[in-house]
Amino acid sequence: MKKILAVLAISIILYSCSSKKDGNMIVEGQIKGLKKGKLYLQKMVDTVLVSVDSVALLGTDTFRLTDNVDSPVLYYLTFDGNTTDKRILFFGEAGTITINDKVELFGFNPEIKGSKNQELLDKYNLVSKKFQSQRLEFIKKDFDAKKANDKDLIQKLEADYQKMVRRRVLYTTNFALSNADTEVAPYIALTEMYDASLQMLDTVNNKLSPRVKESDYGKRFQEYLDNIKANQEK
Repeated sequence: MKKILAVLAISIILYSCSSKKDGNMIVEGQIKGLKKGKLYLQKMVDTVLVSVDSVALLGTDTFRLTDNVDSPVLYYLTFDGNTTDKRILFFGEAGTITINDKVELFGFNPEIKGSKNQELLDKYNLVSKKFQSQRLEFIKKDFDAKKANDKDLIQKLEADYQKMVRRRVLYTTNFALSNADTEVAPYIALTEMYDASLQMLDTVNNKLSPRVKESDYGKRFQEYLDNIKANQEK
């Protein structure tokens, strides 16, 4: 009887493992140099980071993970669920996404293919990083000017900084408008257009395609705008 129960238990376990179906998104690739560890595929659900799949690697550096994507959103690929030290952030969407990286530089400059939204986000980030570098340079110059009590220079730096901010806002707005048929548009509007006017935010929202408006980030963006307008009416 015990043998029968043991065989039955093993059969159930094997069936459970073999019956696991792939979701509509497959994330696969190689982490060169990784010989042992556990990779997690994670995403934010409300305000909680949830693991949707994982794989233990032992003696191999290739992996395959999967999830069902109802609407393209950002995912994390992490070691042991640790998003602080080592992580790869990417736009997940239906289809096969390939991620290749090196274990010693994990998350620094991964190669990600197969996600249209990720390609657009990478393109945006190339210019966004330049604005970020300019901002840091302004902070340094402003610190030095204040230390030297150079009031004329302080005033000039403030004027130049505001011009840079306007250029960044215009670039971000135009990028979102140019890609209004993709989920990266409302995502960028939510995370990067914090200096934009309500009129600019409304312009982006009105340009979004009906499909994108119904996406996860599209709905969040609409809710964000509704909250701004509600607060202004108080």
